Amino acid sequence: MESTDCIKRWDASPELPGALEFARYLKSKGILVAVSHTESEYEGIKAAFEAGFTHTAHFYNGMPGFHKCREYKYEGTVESVYLTDGMTIELIADGIHLPATILRLAYKLKGVEKTCLVTDALAYAAADGKEMTDPNVIIEDGVCKMADHSSLAGSIATMDVLVRTMVKAGIPLADAVRMASETPARIMGVDHRKGALQKDMDADVLILDRELNIRAAWAMGRLVEDTNTLF
Repeated sequence: MESTDCIKRWDASPELPGALEFARYLKSKGILVAVSHTESEYEGIKAAFEAGFTHTAHFYNGMPGFHKCREYKYEGTVESVYLTDGMTIELIADGIHLPATILRLAYKLKGVEKTCLVTDALAYAAADGKEMTDPNVIIEDGVCKMADHSSLAGSIATMDVLVRTMVKAGIPLADAVRMASETPARIMGVDHRKGALQKDMDADVLILDRELNIRAAWAMGRLVEDTNTLF
């Protein structure tokens, strides 16, 4: 493959055989490479970053933190990513995958420039109570779970939920909005047309009221006005 217009990002476990070489190849093609579902510790994350893994998918989920093996203690993937200054992260900020304390910690240590929000939503997003078509997954407590309760399976959150969750966790509204728009656009390399309200950029606008609930949206190039909206 010499070029592609459809592959923008590839998630992988950097400890897999050939993953570092593959990351270098993807980077040479302008594709974002993200650490995902990994057990890598510091040396592994350091090598991954140098090879081209510059982003971390679903930070804290599917990866270990500080842990002990027999009488010795080891940093996990989480601490290793925090120590890697140039690595960006994404948070499933649905209020269930991660507690408010962890959301605040990630924001404090990585900052708004290196933290973006992601829903991890399945096909059941915004449809609590919708009939399930997959017998292995259930919706319970506002989140998708494996039917045997062994783990979370995904989210039903939409992006407005993430912004509300971050604000409730104590993050300033302006920063929460940036982490849902400007920062992910820059990480994905589409900030020349996404992530901000500027001339010649895509008019993807979501308008929320003062309680951060959806009141109107930009649809088909026509703004539906609401005089009680926040923005």
